[in-house]
Amino acid sequence: MTPLFRPVGFHELALLWDLGMRAFPPRLAHQPIFYPVTNLEYATQIARDWNTRDEASGFAGFVTQFTVPEFYLSKFEPRTVGSSLHQEYWIPAEELSAFSDSIQGPIVVRAAYFGESFKGCVPQEFGLKDMSVVQQFIAMCKTWDYSRMDFVCEVSTNRKAMYLNFLFWAQFDFSDVGIEPPQRDVIIGKLAEAWEFNHIPVPLPATI
Repeated sequence: MTPLFRPVGFHELALLWDLGMRAFPPRLAHQPIFYPVTNLEYATQIARDWNTRDEASGFAGFVTQFTVPEFYLSKFEPRTVGSSLHQEYWIPAEELSAFSDSIQGPIVVRAAYFGESFKGCVPQEFGLKDMSVVQQFIAMCKTWDYSRMDFVCEVSTNRKAMYLNFLFWAQFDFSDVGIEPPQRDVIIGKLAEAWEFNHIPVPLPATI
């Protein structure tokens, strides 16, 4: 098995979630090639230095990792597009479905980077409806204090927002709104526990 990496923006990660973190979404008409890269460092460069400044990426970059059988990957030649670090595969768009079918196990998020203009996922139902990404976490802190059941139900109902916003919450400094890092970290842990309690099949990204 060969590990590969793919830097994605916020919107592509949302599409990955919709596909159960098991396949990459089809390429658009102006995207004839899919570019997985061969190493974490290269993927990190793109996610951190490019995606976080890009409005089309939602001002966020995520490093995803997945594995592909060597016999399948041998159909494609690795290409070096800069220094020796910058190695990637060029998968034609029409091959992407078969490529996704070859992926063994889930696609996982290894790291996340956020620009100042990141908006995150805004839920459209239950207690977090229409709240900003920061307001959502404040609300979850308050919910934990008054109703553990509502907290667990919120995680289940708005699991997509929880997944997409989780690493932002784990990194953001909420001190200006009265949530110090130790309290933030407690709530991050409680979110992870509620995620497990709800038996959500896609694992939350691990905090760094």
